[in-house]
Amino acid sequence: MTEKDLPALSIADLQSLLRRREVSAREAIGVLRERIEAVDGEIGAYLSLDIDAARLRAAGAIPFGKTNLDEFAMGSSTENSAVKLTRNPWDLSRVPGGSSGGSAAAVAADAAFGALGSDTGGSIRQPAALSGVVGFKPTYGRVSRFGLVAFASSLDQIGPLTKTVRDSALIMNAIAGHDPQDSTSLNEQVPDYIAKLGNDLSGVRLGVPKEYMIEGIDPQVKGAIDAAVEQMNSLGAEIVDVSLPHTDYAVAVYYILATAEASANLARFDGVRYGYRAENPRDMLDLYGRTREQGFGPEVKRRIILGTYVLSSGYYDAYYLRAQKVRELIRQDFAEAFEKVDALISPTSPVPAFKLGERTADPLQMYLADIFTIAANLAGICGISVPCGFAEVDGHRLPIGLQLLGKPLDEARILQIAHAYEQSTDWHKARPPITATK
Repeated sequence: MTEKDLPALSIADLQSLLRRREVSAREAIGVLRERIEAVDGEIGAYLSLDIDAARLRAAGAIPFGKTNLDEFAMGSSTENSAVKLTRNPWDLSRVPGGSSGGSAAAVAADAAFGALGSDTGGSIRQPAALSGVVGFKPTYGRVSRFGLVAFASSLDQIGPLTKTVRDSALIMNAIAGHDPQDSTSLNEQVPDYIAKLGNDLSGVRLGVPKEYMIEGIDPQVKGAIDAAVEQMNSLGAEIVDVSLPHTDYAVAVYYILATAEASANLARFDGVRYGYRAENPRDMLDLYGRTREQGFGPEVKRRIILGTYVLSSGYYDAYYLRAQKVRELIRQDFAEAFEKVDALISPTSPVPAFKLGERTADPLQMYLADIFTIAANLAGICGISVPCGFAEVDGHRLPIGLQLLGKPLDEARILQIAHAYEQSTDWHKARPPITATK
């Protein structure tokens, strides 16, 4: 192995080299920086490079930089970034997914060994699927949100994007656990997420929700998911048909509750306490108005307006309160399904990566990109996306993601199932044809 091969390694493989002193951390970081300089001009994954501290440093990690995302994590393509555009390493004319598209693209292009993202309605899992990497959303409260700028406080969750399931487990071992600085953090014992990896799927019951295998799914995506289900059955898993009857309401419920919480959370960005401030205001009202007009992008403004509307007098009961009741029904759907099965299987995204600009003029079509991921956030459960195949589109191979959803706090089981599937295929070994910038 040469130094130039280092960026393509998984975290686990790099750890082995470091322990055997076959490579130093300084060498690994140096080669990774060279890789970023070579490819990031094309994909635009990074906003800045900085070796800063966090909880990860205590576990021996070296945080390396900040990646691009949709503004305030509001988006499914990273086209709503306030800074720059991020491109999919598999086809530079397509989106990497969102909102954590920079993290997904960096990992996919071997410009990061691993990354963190935030998942409010699929913003880790969906870009992982579109970019061909592993994206893991823990149970709500399993990982501290301290330091995260809140979008929707009852939905947001931090999680890893990695090249392999084992790497996701390694990062989860570092970041999971109670944090007194986060009032939503769960004070529950954290297992060793590596311990169950390697177990087969004998005795595992996997449910296929009929509501998730619907018309409108790209035929190549459906074919890949069907093949993945057969593969897990061959590994010993029992496949069971299940129903999540309130699935049809998930998108509507999400965009009522998420926008309502965003409206409340982003009210603090007034140019007084923190955030962008408009210059030379005539008075306080002018400061507020121009600060929010200039400081928020179109999608953020759209969601704040929607959220303010559903919370307003006369509409609170009709929209927000009713959505909370339906959210509970969605949570009960999952609870009943998990009485019969250990995990649920679905596509992560109904389509492969779409073209840049293809959905920006139609917010509804953009929102539907998260149709299979949103319900997990509403229910507060854990989920993962793993590569399960490719679609051939316009001469490009575009990744397809398989989603596994698990019971609250059952991350170890989900990682076990995902790892068993991953190791029985070669999908996760494929690398995008990103070329170096001259």
